[in-house]
Amino acid sequence: MEIVPVPGLPEVVEGDALGALIASALEGAGLRLRDDDVVCISQKVVSKAEGMTRALAEVEPGEEAARLAAELGKDPRLVELILSETARVVRAQRGVLITETNHGLVCANAGIDSSNVPGEGTVTLLPVDPDASARRVRAELADATGARPAVIVADSFGRPWRVGQTEVAIGCAGLEPVDDWRGSRDRDGRGLAATAIAIADELAAAADLARDKSSGTPVVIVRGAGRHRIVADGPGAAALRRAADADLFR
Repeated sequence: MEIVPVPGLPEVVEGDALGALIASALEGAGLRLRDDDVVCISQKVVSKAEGMTRALAEVEPGEEAARLAAELGKDPRLVELILSETARVVRAQRGVLITETNHGLVCANAGIDSSNVPGEGTVTLLPVDPDASARRVRAELADATGARPAVIVADSFGRPWRVGQTEVAIGCAGLEPVDDWRGSRDRDGRGLAATAIAIADELAAAADLARDKSSGTPVVIVRGAGRHRIVADGPGAAALRRAADADLFR
């Protein structure tokens, strides 16, 4: 497998066609996109292109936001934004606010972040529909390059019981997000009853090895994973979310 960062993307602003920007950066770097590539894109630039940025100065915190902010030592305006993107508060203690977003993602601060966002007091929210975002970028790439690779929209999540963050797929298109081995057998002939590989998450994490927070490289191509690529857009990263009735920790 190869992990290839794509240099040369400009600062993304609302209304930009990400697929066209990526195609231009690929051409400038002398890279040619293939159908069996997986294009991993940082959520941050997707949110910028879709206008999912907010200025904290324009936010008026409510009573619940003010209460939680005082308890956690956070900016009440930020907490108000978090609550607006939240379906359920999972944990609020030790200065940490873990929520289930309106998308069904469980993460810190509903995925709202200020890193790599121009302008003091400006934050990005997650895309409204990350799977739709991945489908749109995939179509733009096809129009601009003639290739139709898989696309992943990735974000950094912390994990219970483990130190550190890793990238996960919050949206994808053209990819089987889960490789379900249940019903097959291991090399000793034992039946597999629970094994299902989170392919989209593993590819998102692999792509992140080629960049860091200061690299200014929000797009990475992963090559050699074409067996997981599909012609249709597929079920998206929504297929990775565990149903509430199957969640042992809810």
